[in-house]
Amino acid sequence: MEIKTLIEQGKTALGIEFGSTRIKAVLVDENNTPIASGSHEWENRHIGNIWSYSLEDIETGLQESYKNMAEDVKKKYGVTLTTIGAIGFSAMMHGYMVFDRNDRLLVPFRTWRNNTAAYAGDRLTELFGYHIPARWSIAHLYQAILDGEEHVKDIVFQTTLEGYVHWRLTGRKVIGIGEASGMFPVDPVTKQYNRKMLAQFNELVKGKVPFKVEDILPEILVAGEDAGRLTPEGAKLLDPSGNLKYGIPLCPPEGDAGTGMVATNAIKKRTGNVSAGTSVFAMIVLEKELSKPYPEIDLVTTPVGDLVGMVHCNNCTSDLNGWVNLFGEFAALLGVDIPKWKLYDTLYFASEAGDKDCGGLLSYNYVSNEHVTNVDHGRPLFVRKADSAFNLANFMRTHLYSAFGALKVGCDIMLKEEGVKLDRITGHGGLFKTERVGQSYLAAAINAPVTVMKTAGEGGAWGMAILANYMIEKRKGETLEDYLEERVFKGQEGVTLAPDPADVAGFEEFADRYVEGLPIVREAVHSLK
Repeated sequence: MEIKTLIEQGKTALGIEFGSTRIKAVLVDENNTPIASGSHEWENRHIGNIWSYSLEDIETGLQESYKNMAEDVKKKYGVTLTTIGAIGFSAMMHGYMVFDRNDRLLVPFRTWRNNTAAYAGDRLTELFGYHIPARWSIAHLYQAILDGEEHVKDIVFQTTLEGYVHWRLTGRKVIGIGEASGMFPVDPVTKQYNRKMLAQFNELVKGKVPFKVEDILPEILVAGEDAGRLTPEGAKLLDPSGNLKYGIPLCPPEGDAGTGMVATNAIKKRTGNVSAGTSVFAMIVLEKELSKPYPEIDLVTTPVGDLVGMVHCNNCTSDLNGWVNLFGEFAALLGVDIPKWKLYDTLYFASEAGDKDCGGLLSYNYVSNEHVTNVDHGRPLFVRKADSAFNLANFMRTHLYSAFGALKVGCDIMLKEEGVKLDRITGHGGLFKTERVGQSYLAAAINAPVTVMKTAGEGGAWGMAILANYMIEKRKGETLEDYLEERVFKGQEGVTLAPDPADVAGFEEFADRYVEGLPIVREAVHSLK
């Protein structure tokens, strides 16, 4: 059947993901092959010491990404998009969105990037015996309670960004289990919020709030479950042109960690993935629980509820992008117009001629705080000694290594201290767009083979579309793991790079220097206000 006919008959699925700097919509056919896409660029705002996006930003970005995708459909296939088989929404994980009984947002959306709830997270970690990161929704809630914030008494619903969008389009207050596990700890056996910890939290805040926490959290759904349908109001919100029909089924909304696992076929035990963009995180599906809680490692779940060890770092490519842009400005001053992709490729490939340990150079890419290494404010830093080998190759290699620096600190705990086993790691995200370079450096950092699929560039929006398709296309008894193995990734092309022993040794030297130099960046935070 030709694609035009598939589109007209609604044999498609749509995934829309709200990333940190881009909202992307990917439409796939019944075989999960991308057939159209659209995007919208946006940026968070630093308002009153809080990183946030306004509701207007969210609504505009939703509509623009959809509109651009629909225009891509019209341009490629000559058909106006009026129906879709299923839709799914994803977004950057966690954060804090709370609403009153009139569905009014009580305080500006507090994104994952904020570290304002660190104290609350530490207190809850002690109470639960379970690591609660500062960006988790329950940490934000408890911090607001501790701070005596006026709005707390009016909360009737708490959700995350994709949960909010899903709610606006369907009227249902639900969340996928992977994202739910970053709102409040989830029991991987019952696949619901941990009942013991719910009781502990309620006792902790007794008399301070008029609600029980389980009553304000969204309902948990696992991959494949029905999460509602697009309402007439939701259809108009998504597509103000009025072309899109209502009644389209939606799958459970998931965080970008969950969609990253799906997009890289990394939901099976002993598999994992690394997503490297504005932030970077590694997800490893565990065979068993870790021996103890670690502040560097979050315990979340796959979209079907299996336990995952996650190392999430706030910083990855932002500082690196800044340096690449600086070189682009220099080229422009010389009258040379270099396409952005070529600028990246040229500088990344130049790094391969650098010393394996970066020639003694050191950088920290901390545009914002970095909890894994206990740096509480953003302070990008480049450091060298007088006798360091300062050249372009080492300079670029240093910044590429640094993009994985904090990630390595956390991954080493799982891989070296806990002895977690890995059969495969898949990389995805912007850092891997240049062939080979970022992939080989990640392999050196974790001393394990890294695969990059040809579909990696589609990222989490594609993963979300797959989850939408799974809901409507799954056969009786077909697990998500089987669906991915047999119906999505079978025959998919990918490139696997094994770690080069010399690169591994060089990265270890760099990592030792990186850890030893952390007092420098911490001092810079306190000295350079």
